[in-house]
Amino acid sequence: MTVRRHHCSITNLTEEEATFWRTVPSAVASDAMGRSGAMVGAIKPLHPSMKLLSQARTADCMVGDNSALHALINRSGAYEALVVNGQGSEDIALFGGVLSRAAMARGLDGLVIDGAVRDSAEIIDLGFPCFTRAVVPRGPHKGFGGVIDGPIACGGLSVEPGDIVIGDADGVSVVPYHRREDIRAEVEKIQMREKRALELIAEGRSPSELYGDPEVKVI
Repeated sequence: MTVRRHHCSITNLTEEEATFWRTVPSAVASDAMGRSGAMVGAIKPLHPSMKLLSQARTADCMVGDNSALHALINRSGAYEALVVNGQGSEDIALFGGVLSRAAMARGLDGLVIDGAVRDSAEIIDLGFPCFTRAVVPRGPHKGFGGVIDGPIACGGLSVEPGDIVIGDADGVSVVPYHRREDIRAEVEKIQMREKRALELIAEGRSPSELYGDPEVKVI
């Protein structure tokens, strides 16, 4: 079976856009999308210091088969990150040290995988941002195929090639590329509100004064 590839065309973020989104935490991005757009909590960085701001190149892998990942790395490059549907499998790693080095050689920014990786200490030492559901020693096989550069499900979200991927210690949020301007405007509003709230708290105001005080009944 061969790996199938969707025809897709990705428009890169401008340098100004990339600079802006690099400052946006995954939590704020999710808040700006109505507290949606965040992957499930099982998708975590291998190390809390890992950060990612990139655009998605997608792979839909069959369980235990990383053929699609090999094909995608060969066709990806700078300002892109691998976003992978590993079918949520936690028992077979689809990615490890060798593919990390291959991805870095191509200039890729990082990996988000709804599945498992291995060689975790090596990946951390390399400084390759990796957000994964699980870590396991058992490695993959190749040959059954997969699909690249198409819409996928990853971490409870629908992800399209070119979508903006934001990863940090809290996890991963995904901003749909075609909605980036509206979501950016909402992010900027949230940042202004939070800045003012922090100033008021520093002046001695309580959170309940700012956000409302719930009714409390004595029982």
